[in-house]
Amino acid sequence: MNLTISQAKELAEKFNKECENNGDKEIIVFASCLHIPDLVKVFDKTCVQLGGQNVYFENSGAFTGETSAFQLKEAGVSHVLVGHSERRQYFREDYETINRKVKNALATDLKVMLCVGETLKDREAEVTEAIVVDQLESAFLGVHPEQLNDLYIAYEPVWAIGTGKTATPEDAAHVHEIIRKTIARIYNEDEAQKMRILYGGSVNAKNIKELMKKEQIDGALVGGASLTLEAFSPLINYNK
Repeated sequence: MNLTISQAKELAEKFNKECENNGDKEIIVFASCLHIPDLVKVFDKTCVQLGGQNVYFENSGAFTGETSAFQLKEAGVSHVLVGHSERRQYFREDYETINRKVKNALATDLKVMLCVGETLKDREAEVTEAIVVDQLESAFLGVHPEQLNDLYIAYEPVWAIGTGKTATPEDAAHVHEIIRKTIARIYNEDEAQKMRILYGGSVNAKNIKELMKKEQIDGALVGGASLTLEAFSPLINYNK
């Protein structure tokens, strides 16, 4: 919940210029619903794709304040975030809610960025693996193998969101390996290897290179560092 409409549009225009020479990367901006109509125009015919930050699990009805997958799709977005740690923590989204959102968004031909991750309490109790596996198994209920091409996973430890703390590259890679093994168990090894798994949690210019060196990490889900071009540019250009 950052930036006015005019600020978001100005930043998006700067992103476009920065991304012109990064056609080999998949870059997705997850925007506030209020920003989407303007950013659809800014990102038209560029390499930047647009996503929504949230979606409801019903197509229509008396659900004041919610946004459906059909509404997002018609507005021009191609992706949507589901299960972000802030939705789980502040808005009490449970496993069933997240599963319904995943299935509805996929059925509406939106690509889903599914977020999973443990709290500091979970980490200290050494139950990270159990929590992440539970989140994955519940979210995948009713998701067919042919839908997995439209699904990404972002591992975002809750204790690292906006705190400046980051999982070590080794810790992040370990959880990514757990995620891939869980997908292989639920579906098969081929699907597990094809799945794009990103790391999110205070990703910045100082840690991006070390994180991306890990074979298990396919990309980054960037939060605060995406709010200015100065912070975001090094992340887009990290391999140059």
